[in-house]
Amino acid sequence: MSEIQDELIELGNINGVFGIQGWVKVFSHTSPRIQITDYRQWVVKHQGKTTEYRVLRGRVQGKAIVAQLEGIDDRNQSEAMVGAIIYVRKSQLEKLDEGEYYWSELVGLQVKNQEGVDLGEVEWLFETGNNDVMVVTGDKERFIPYVKDRFVKSVDTDAGTIVVDWDPDF
Repeated sequence: MSEIQDELIELGNINGVFGIQGWVKVFSHTSPRIQITDYRQWVVKHQGKTTEYRVLRGRVQGKAIVAQLEGIDDRNQSEAMVGAIIYVRKSQLEKLDEGEYYWSELVGLQVKNQEGVDLGEVEWLFETGNNDVMVVTGDKERFIPYVKDRFVKSVDTDAGTIVVDWDPDF
């Protein structure tokens, strides 16, 4: 993986077009979803090509997020972008306090319980309203609440591990 790929964080994808002036519909992984348009410089990867775009405007349109990108001025150009993945540079992200992590930093980490039993790898996370939940895939799929000190005992991104208080049979 190149240095430039190492510093990119996936925030969503372009999943449609809006109007005739080149606006794109965006599926956002940010919370709130509209926050993706706060990042004014996107790195867009599509069909093996990587291009940087400046976000001119973004807004909620019905249930969708739509954005206008510099240089994309008509529907044909925006249609050609459907399916593209949206990234931002890690340096654009807000610095977090000690012990706080972006979801993208947790995906791919190995999860072990306090007894050292390997439970698998964090595949993805989701919100429930009360707390976030890690989906851990190993010998089976587990849904482990991301609750510090109760279930999540430690996170070591350098070592690539998360230690949890979790019964392997559950």
